[in-house]
Amino acid sequence: MSETTRTRMTAAERSAQVLAAAVDAFAESGYAATKTDEVARRAGVSQPYVIRLFGTKQQLFVAVLQQVCARIEEVFRSAEIAPDADTAEALRNLGMNYDVFLAERQLPLVLLHGIAASADPEIGDHVREHFGRIYQLIVERTGADTLHARRFLGTGMLLTIMTAMQVAGPDAIELPWSTAVLDDLQCGLEL
Repeated sequence: MSETTRTRMTAAERSAQVLAAAVDAFAESGYAATKTDEVARRAGVSQPYVIRLFGTKQQLFVAVLQQVCARIEEVFRSAEIAPDADTAEALRNLGMNYDVFLAERQLPLVLLHGIAASADPEIGDHVREHFGRIYQLIVERTGADTLHARRFLGTGMLLTIMTAMQVAGPDAIELPWSTAVLDDLQCGLEL
């Protein structure tokens, strides 16, 4: 394609492109190890442009966390839960959407990297806020009490960690212990 026929991206499109590249980079390398130069390279822009769009690397990571956590909330909101479902059935139906969450490999990885970077006050505040929103969404969608919501989240975090280790989710490496755990969870997240 010649220079004269190339379509220029809008600022919003370019920002979305940089953010998508940042999601991939942070999912792969984490907050500390990812450089804004790498995000720029993946997005096909200059490093100063990344900084002009998002400010600091910390602000870019917070934007990535916000996008990823919004997607996680969207995944749980899209779960089909019958209005007359009891809590156990509602949690099972919500748990079915964990497959969507785990299949979008960047989601669990960025979430874990965000949790690991939570000692940084700015990042930690966002992680805690979003995790609390996810918890509240589980309670609101299912009617779960604290015990059942905690168990659901605990099992979900186990699946998240197992996905990061590549023993759950797409293209999982099958190991006897991971297969045993996953088989135990096959009927949905435990209550």
